[in-house]
Amino acid sequence: VLVNGINVLDYKVKDLRNLVAIASQKAALFKGTIKDNITYGSSTIDQERMDMALDIAKADFVKDLEQGVDSMVAQSGSNFSGGQKQRLLIARALANHPEILILDDSSSALDYKTDANLRKAILQNLKDTTSIIVTQRVSSVMNADLIIVLEEGEIIGMGNHQDLLNTCEVYKEISESQIGGSFID
Repeated sequence: VLVNGINVLDYKVKDLRNLVAIASQKAALFKGTIKDNITYGSSTIDQERMDMALDIAKADFVKDLEQGVDSMVAQSGSNFSGGQKQRLLIARALANHPEILILDDSSSALDYKTDANLRKAILQNLKDTTSIIVTQRVSSVMNADLIIVLEEGEIIGMGNHQDLLNTCEVYKEISESQIGGSFID
């Protein structure tokens, strides 16, 4: 595996970790402000970068809060909905403008429209970022360059959306059950 043309084994672990940002399905928010949660672990995120990350993550609800990014987050983010927590986690991951962005089922609590708008914003604003999306939603990956279909930990299909509709029965069944087949948004 190469990152910027360099074998990952040749990186110092800390340097490699600085290139990667992860937003997972399980919202790992902590008690503090929204700003504290987004800038967690980084001293280089300014207001402009934070606003950009919130915008890309479709966390518009923050603007509606009386104290904005200075609003308090309860332990584990219990004062926010599942979708709001996921959008804050995605904003945290985006704020450092990572070279590799891993979205590990991080949009599962988002409605389809917000998920689509989020993916579109990532494509438009993070053109040089490699995105790895782990999801059960076909609509979240159907425009990906490469989709890998797993079943019981084994790769059973690999290709783009159209290739998999033609070559992977499991992917085709999932696609048909979720979006009616070959629809591309």
